[in-house]
Amino acid sequence: MTSAGQQPRTLDDLSAQSFDDLDALYRAGTVPADLSVLDNKPKGRMLAVRGVDKTPLAGLLRAAAKLPVFPWDGKTLTSEDSQSGSGINRVQLGVSMDWFAFKTRVEPSVIDGADTIVLDYEQPGNPWFVRQIHDELREVSPGLFLGPAMWKRSESAPANVLWFALDATGA
Repeated sequence: MTSAGQQPRTLDDLSAQSFDDLDALYRAGTVPADLSVLDNKPKGRMLAVRGVDKTPLAGLLRAAAKLPVFPWDGKTLTSEDSQSGSGINRVQLGVSMDWFAFKTRVEPSVIDGADTIVLDYEQPGNPWFVRQIHDELREVSPGLFLGPAMWKRSESAPANVLWFALDATGA
């Protein structure tokens, strides 16, 4: 449920939530029975960045992330079976590019231990800094997926840097 007590249905609904509200929505989310619901090119949006949530910068970042010129457009995903697959990020920098491949699989979340879809960036060809990213996804509404983008740290659990979402509804 959103802070208004309603189930989020769109990227805009999620974008209106605070960093902490997104955390609660994520924890209440689920993993679909089959990852093929994410197949194709779900539209993506950056939602909230840690540390700026209660500042004027938060609104600017949310507005910028909604613009067609925002560089990150989403992810292209392909399931290999019901519990695993692969994908790549779509980036728009004047032209459309595919950057930073990942593998997907269902496993326990580093946040709460419940099942989640992990996006594993430790893939050949990815630069070292991309290999330090740990993304997860859960479905929070039919076809609407929410996830933390985390930075791996050597001595402790990954730190949640920002929240992002994917809209696989085709709307």
